Amino acid sequence: MASLELTNISPLDGRYARKCDSFRELFSEYGLIRLRTLTEIRWIQFLAERPEIGNFGPLSADASACLNQLADAFGTTDAARAKEIEQTTNHDVKAVEYLIAEALENSGADSDELAVIRPFVHFACTSEDINNIAYALMLREGRAQVIVPALTQVMDKLRSMAGDNAAQPMLSRTHGQVASPTTLGKELANIVARLERQLHGLEQVPTLAKINGAVGNFNAHVAAYPEVDWPALSRAFIESLGLEWNPYTTQIEPHDWIAEYCDALARINTILIDASRDIWNYISIGYFRQLELATEVGSSTMPHKVNPIDFENAEGNLGVANALLRHFADKLPVSRWQRDLSDSTVLRNLGVAIGHGLLACESLLAGLGKLEPDAERMDADLDGNWEVLGEAIQTVMRKHGRGDAYEQLKRLTRGAQVSPETLRAFVRDLDIPDEAKQRLASLSPAGYTGLAAQLTRKFLESNKR
Repeated sequence: MASLELTNISPLDGRYARKCDSFRELFSEYGLIRLRTLTEIRWIQFLAERPEIGNFGPLSADASACLNQLADAFGTTDAARAKEIEQTTNHDVKAVEYLIAEALENSGADSDELAVIRPFVHFACTSEDINNIAYALMLREGRAQVIVPALTQVMDKLRSMAGDNAAQPMLSRTHGQVASPTTLGKELANIVARLERQLHGLEQVPTLAKINGAVGNFNAHVAAYPEVDWPALSRAFIESLGLEWNPYTTQIEPHDWIAEYCDALARINTILIDASRDIWNYISIGYFRQLELATEVGSSTMPHKVNPIDFENAEGNLGVANALLRHFADKLPVSRWQRDLSDSTVLRNLGVAIGHGLLACESLLAGLGKLEPDAERMDADLDGNWEVLGEAIQTVMRKHGRGDAYEQLKRLTRGAQVSPETLRAFVRDLDIPDEAKQRLASLSPAGYTGLAAQLTRKFLESNKR
């Protein structure tokens, strides 16, 4: 391990650094600089192609090639140079403007063209015009390329497990007490169904952006080109980037959509916390066995232990992620008057929140991959709790007009373990039709799962991604 890694404050860049490689380039400082640079370049190119900007464009082949090379092949050397420039400017977005100017100067374009292009680098832009677009691109790409695929992997694993165990009966527990049986597959399918709905909500959050100047009114734009339809041009540019145009803003895009995005992601994380805790508990009562890895150690002192650390790790990371996401959702839409800078440092932590969530998905996948349902343990639990059939018996009694059905079963079963013989004797003495008696007498806890297996299979069949 490199010594630098040992001195990192965030575990995302320290202990978990290698697990973050798949999304580091997108959500890092490098990723932000890359997307700022891309935005600035696309704005230059867009203006150069607009006939209404009459004294600018088209770009020469050399200038176009230079800009495309910087936008499409942006690397860590380019980002490092931007950071060097920032040491002088003390302004991160201005540093990107100067980076582009440097690249153009080295492009081979003639000096006359450079003199024309240079004033249109960052033309009529406030820093927030560039930043809000960069963050919108980051969150859009992150959702499509990283977040949704990671969640889909977890959901696919749960789907597979639900299908394999659709008919595996197990005791439910409500309030921590044994309750009417379900199937393992149905409980796993429930998790997938919840995730599906919330993931759909996340995917539907629009990624909004604006490019309208210092306070959102195109003041400088109109001063320079009063004849141009700047709202139409602004909209065309934003939509050319695959984003949705927000026409009404102050200096900043108000971040309401980012709050929606964070809220949607937090709801997904909450479901995953719930799933992590439930599975942890199923492991603790023996419904799941964990496959052992010979090289792993469960305890520094108790050699027998195989701890459910993947689910604990997931729960912890999801909690950190949600603490940040909920702060983002509360804070980012709030800005004093036309602009304050309190959102800037907060936005820089978007990748931290998302990163902890992605680490949790990785832990969940690892943990789910080590699980093996223990059918014998579940069956034994069912066979030791025949009192759960009290619900079925009293409901059939109600069907046949016994108004005191609940009270009778309460006296027989509440707080007590009841043997199958006791229940069958009770049923035998009931004043209900023989056919109903026979059906109740044939019940067992393992067979009392209602439509759980059918519901599971129907859901899995109708909700394929």
